[in-house]
Amino acid sequence: MLIRWLISIILNAVALIVVAQLFDSFVLEGFGTALLASFILTILNIIIKPILVVLTLPITVVTLGLFLFVINAITLMITQTLIGASFVIDGFGIAIVAAIVISLINLLLTSLIKDSVR
Repeated sequence: MLIRWLISIILNAVALIVVAQLFDSFVLEGFGTALLASFILTILNIIIKPILVVLTLPITVVTLGLFLFVINAITLMITQTLIGASFVIDGFGIAIVAAIVISLINLLLTSLIKDSVR
């Protein structure tokens, strides 16, 4: 269980690094910052995200789940605020795009890991 959680944090950090390479307005200062951001995102996803999902359930249902990307962008912005100058996202729009790209990269990396483990 702990190994799976650590692998998830590392894969999320890799996804953050990839997004930082793709977008100039998404800045991460190194892999250590990406690991810290990934850890904080994990904690926020455990504590804050369920509360936001419940509070925004009607709009999430109306948008067929697409509003979850907005919630992911909010958690990214909170993470950026907590980390400070070594993790910068220039605006909420880029946070939404980054949340979508991070989700896609995590989906790809997770499927690659699961396929190689079998």
